[in-house]
Amino acid sequence: MGSNHNRLFYGSCFALITTAFSFSIRAGILPQLGVAFNLNAEQLGFINQMWFLGFPISMVVGGIFYGVIGPKRIMAFAFVAHTLGILLTIYANGYTTLLISTLFIGLGNGCTEAACNPMIADSYSGKQMNTLLNRFHMWFPGGIVLGSLVSLVMTNMELGWQAQIWIIVIPTVIYAYLFYGQVFPQPRKEVASVAGNVKAMATPLFIFICACMTLTAISEFGPTQWAQLVLAKSGAEPMVILAIITGLMAFGRYFGGEFVHRFDQTGVLLGSAVLATIGIFLLSTQTGAMAYVAAAIFATGVCFFWPNMIGFTAEKIPLSGAFGMSVVGAFGMFSTSIWQPIIGGWIDGARAAAAQLNLEGDALELAAGQATLQKMNLFPVILIVLFTVLWFWVRSSKKAAAH
Repeated sequence: MGSNHNRLFYGSCFALITTAFSFSIRAGILPQLGVAFNLNAEQLGFINQMWFLGFPISMVVGGIFYGVIGPKRIMAFAFVAHTLGILLTIYANGYTTLLISTLFIGLGNGCTEAACNPMIADSYSGKQMNTLLNRFHMWFPGGIVLGSLVSLVMTNMELGWQAQIWIIVIPTVIYAYLFYGQVFPQPRKEVASVAGNVKAMATPLFIFICACMTLTAISEFGPTQWAQLVLAKSGAEPMVILAIITGLMAFGRYFGGEFVHRFDQTGVLLGSAVLATIGIFLLSTQTGAMAYVAAAIFATGVCFFWPNMIGFTAEKIPLSGAFGMSVVGAFGMFSTSIWQPIIGGWIDGARAAAAQLNLEGDALELAAGQATLQKMNLFPVILIVLFTVLWFWVRSSKKAAAH
């Protein structure tokens, strides 16, 4: 890669770190927001929903217009949205302000996906594309590791949640600086037509991948976004668990290119669903030191979900273009946004059920968290079935093409 390509790639990575910080730091301050604004878990779920709802809106719109306006303008909007979202969160005066500010942050995050994924896919192909997509997506869990530890330290130092939100400004300013004044690559002409993209998306395989993406996203983001609440009384530190999960995900994604090339995306996705199921089951039953072991197994499972769903779309359905990649990602985030208040309701309901069993204090919170995780485990269980179908589907397609 030339120096310009290097700078664009690094800028993309810092933009994804901004996304990661907004995810992990917000996860870390959820209890503080609940206390500061007198919010229950369902209301916190609606705030989380805005983060995941803004994501698909800007991803789809960015994907539609990527071939016309290019990644440079999309990332300029991302910077504005991130900045507004951060400032509105810091100076929030109530529930409504938190909803609006979180929506802006989600819009900025979606623009990052809409611009950077196709920019990398336009520049590279095959094994190199898969390697760089995995390394780019490494910085989402990598950034969550940093953000989780920052949030943990600042919380222990009794620094306010507003001070933690200010930290998100750092990677935001860095990616703006790295992108400023650079020449961005032009979209490939053969995949820049929206009409051609839509035609490629109107296929059973693309629709099937979108359905799978709704489950891979919530399998990853459900336990991690709610870690502070559902694991608070597990005998392990929730933000350390989040750091372990995302640290292992970052490691796996950095070195995942060769692994994916060897086993193909379908084999990797099927194996990931099995490990994610085992991991969530263990998180819902184990306490103390074993919770960290469960977190490691869960991390190995969800590690390759997101980049390989995007990579599968780019490689197996190439004419869907940037629009196709954005739509797949949007399905994942939109699904996750829908589930946020539902998960919050699960927590409230599990607490009420535990209280009826005369549980209280830490015992009540532990029972509620474990019950919620057990419900979340249904997501990867369904994926095992779907990815088994996909594995045979792609295998039969390859045999048919060979003949």
